[in-house]
Amino acid sequence: MKLSWMKWVSCYLVVAMVVLGITPRLYAGFSPSEAISLSTVDRSSDLEKIRKVLEMKMVRERLKDFGFTPNEIEKKLSSLDDQQIHQLALNLDTLKVGGNGWAWVLVILILVAIGVIVYFYVTGHRVVIEREK
Repeated sequence: MKLSWMKWVSCYLVVAMVVLGITPRLYAGFSPSEAISLSTVDRSSDLEKIRKVLEMKMVRERLKDFGFTPNEIEKKLSSLDDQQIHQLALNLDTLKVGGNGWAWVLVILILVAIGVIVYFYVTGHRVVIEREK
């Protein structure tokens, strides 16, 4: 009877640790009541950041596929105002190039494997692999 109780407690602790481990951390704080003004917009550093991204081969090829020439891109960049340039540079910082789809697949597979192991442990089933003679 004591062993059964220990199994339930250990399963509960495993599930609780998994739930606590996968929840994201949230850092809450006070939000300002007025809109924040972007007074320190540095156009030259933002343009440099945008040009570094545009120099990447993958980005150049993708823009070429859309039909943009390098002259058209430079012309469009020069026509943008400071706020638009800054917003574009900020968006480039948040851009995820490769994505992380495989990481989610891996996490789900690990959780399924842990669930199967916990199921076999709780029910008392054993997996025995025998070699044929």
